[in-house]
Amino acid sequence: MDLNFFKQTRILDGGMGQELLARGMETNGTLWSASALLNEKYHKLLLDTHLDFIKAGAEVIVTTTFTTRKTRLKDNNVEDKFEYLNKKAGEIAQKAKKLYPNVLVAGGLPPQNLTYEADDRSEEEITKNFNEQARLLNPYIDFFYLDVWSSIKEFKCGIEAIKEFKKPYLIGIHISEGTNLPSGEKIFDIKNVINDQLLGVILSCVSPENYEINLSEVKSLGVPFGFKLNGFITTKPNPSYTENYLKSKTGNPIEVLGKREDLTPKKMAQIVKKFKNEGATILGGCCETRPAHINEIAKLI
Repeated sequence: MDLNFFKQTRILDGGMGQELLARGMETNGTLWSASALLNEKYHKLLLDTHLDFIKAGAEVIVTTTFTTRKTRLKDNNVEDKFEYLNKKAGEIAQKAKKLYPNVLVAGGLPPQNLTYEADDRSEEEITKNFNEQARLLNPYIDFFYLDVWSSIKEFKCGIEAIKEFKKPYLIGIHISEGTNLPSGEKIFDIKNVINDQLLGVILSCVSPENYEINLSEVKSLGVPFGFKLNGFITTKPNPSYTENYLKSKTGNPIEVLGKREDLTPKKMAQIVKKFKNEGATILGGCCETRPAHINEIAKLI
C-alpha cells in the first residue's frame, strides 16, 4: 500500500455499530456490532451496510471488529467465538472489496480492555491481545486502523504488536473532552512511539466541537490528519461508560451516551468543510454517522 495514500483527501466510512442497530439488528448483550457477525441472519445486512457506505463515497471501510476483542466477548460468554468472529468480519469486508476493488479495507483494532478509558494492564498483556486480533485480521486487510485508543502506552503496544505483519497503520486517538487523552497525555506525545509505517493520525469517535479545539495540535504533527466524528452527546459519562453500558437493557450505547439531533448530513458536511479547509485530508464518521452523512462529505472532494 502507498504510504502517501492519505496525503490527498480521502473519505472513510461511518459508524457501523449504530447503523446496524438503526437497520434493525438486535444486539446480544453488549456485543453491539459483533452481534451481526455472531448471528448468520445478519451477515447480509452487514455486507449491505458496507456497500451502502461505499456507494455513498467511502474509499475505505473498516472491519466490524470493535467488539470482537476478547474482553467484550468474555463479558458476553462467547470468548470461544474470538477466531470465528474476527475472520468472519474480514471475510465480509472482502466480499465488499470484491465488488468494489478500489476500496481499501482497514483492519479495525479496538482498545483491548475498556472503551474511552486508558488500559492500565501490563504492556506485555496489551501487546499480546493486540497481536492475537491483528493476526486474525491480517489476511483480509490493506492496513491496520488503531481505533479509539486512549493512551500512548496502548499505541506503543499496538505498533509493536503489528510490526511482524509489515503493513502500515492509521492512528485513531480518542479524546472525550478537553485536550488530553483519557490517560492524561497530549496528542503530541504520539511522536514518541510512531515509526515509518504511519499513514496518518486522526481523532476517533469525537464530537466536532472537541475536534475543533484539538485541531491545531493534530495539525502540528506534520503528518496527514483528519477524523471520524461521532453524533453522541458525550463520550465521558459519569462515573464510567463501561460501568453504565454493562447495565444497558438494549445494548445500544445511546442509552448511556445520548444521541444528538442537530448533526444532520448537511450540517456535518458544513463542519467537515471547515476542517478540510484547515488541511484535514482524512474525512470520516464514527457512531451515528450514516451513509447519508458520508454522501454529503464526499461531495466536498
